[in-house]
Amino acid sequence: MNTQSRNTIWLVLWAVSFLCAEHTVTAQGKFKDKADLQFLTGLNRGFGLGTNIIFEDLSTEFPFDIRIGLGYTWLNPGNSSKARRVFINDATNGTPEKKGRNIDLRLDLLKGMTLLGNSNSYWFVGPRYSFFNGNFKYVGGNEDFDITTKQFGIGGGLESRYAISDNLKLIATAGLDYYLAAKMQGHDTAYYRDNDNVNARNKQGSDTKYKYKDADNAVDQPKFMPRLMVGIQWDF
Repeated sequence: MNTQSRNTIWLVLWAVSFLCAEHTVTAQGKFKDKADLQFLTGLNRGFGLGTNIIFEDLSTEFPFDIRIGLGYTWLNPGNSSKARRVFINDATNGTPEKKGRNIDLRLDLLKGMTLLGNSNSYWFVGPRYSFFNGNFKYVGGNEDFDITTKQFGIGGGLESRYAISDNLKLIATAGLDYYLAAKMQGHDTAYYRDNDNVNARNKQGSDTKYKYKDADNAVDQPKFMPRLMVGIQWDF
């Protein structure tokens, strides 16, 4: 997935989030007082942005609120020299440059609690899905390639909200997401967890091929992703 495609997906998903919120408010009046919109910024292993839609008190028989979220994070993609060896070759020429991005989709179940005296607090847990892209470029070395993964995960944490006005709140959230290892693909090479790899490179000066653990060691695909974010919540 190239940079333009990623940016397009990001913008489309954000647009869909807002359209879903608007549709919920206008087409289903009974949700008017149950849908809230959050905007967040902070650390998600790297600097990140996020937006969430929360549906509260949907049923007296269902004890949780539901939150659907989308995040975008800039992060360190890994070790440039290792990534080049594992996915390309053993060349060392060129000045390395690198950048990493991660899009995450999330679904949370939230339950109210009291935290540090704040009764407007919640614990939450739910599934995750991420689209990771690490770009490695070697200026003067004629190499510029992306390494991508798509991963399932699970996460949870705590959140507190503080009233600013009748329909505006300050929010602070802390949590941890964990993502399962998945196929890592870059250039014309792919590494799989079972090591049924495609066009795996040979280790330097050896006929032994690199394995999945070598690729995972070279590239910092999402694994443990601590989150510490603040933002605002708008109640419809």
